[in-house]
Amino acid sequence: MKFKSKHIVFSAPSGAGKTTIVKILLDKHPGLALSISATTRKQRPGEEDGKAYYFLSEKQFKRAIEEDKFLEYEEVHGNNYVTLKSKVAESVKAGKTVLFDIDVKGARSVQDEYDDALLIFIKPPSKEILRQRLIDRKSEDTETINRRLDRLDFEYEQAHFFDYIVINDKLDDAVAEVEKLIIDENG
Repeated sequence: MKFKSKHIVFSAPSGAGKTTIVKILLDKHPGLALSISATTRKQRPGEEDGKAYYFLSEKQFKRAIEEDKFLEYEEVHGNNYVTLKSKVAESVKAGKTVLFDIDVKGARSVQDEYDDALLIFIKPPSKEILRQRLIDRKSEDTETINRRLDRLDFEYEQAHFFDYIVINDKLDDAVAEVEKLIIDENG
């Protein structure tokens, strides 16, 4: 299967379903590969280095910036999240289309780096539904949820830079819409 780009970026407010959509796409399409981000946040129980994230110390992070090893990096909710240039290049060299699951600022950096980058913003149906999704996943306290919701206006303001906006009201419908946007029907 051929995709419209070798670099497909997904961004969304936390809890909008972006990571779930990306996981479904990866399971369905073997020609896709996930760009695994690196982070300075603490490793959570059950997380394996190199699976969900590459975990970096602050010292490693600062050294990598000096050595220009990052495609993009951003501080989000008090932690640094970065995309490693070398890992993206490895995937493309292996013939894969790379999916990025990153924040809106990181998406703009990828867009600046790759002419073919396809940017998709996943939007929840409403702020109230988003709040309930964040509460239901039971992974964050009220303060963290409120901090995530405080960023919502900024993220929505950035959505106009994206090629497409997909509203994730029903997951199956959102996945089907995204597939129509990324699959090259002529390929």
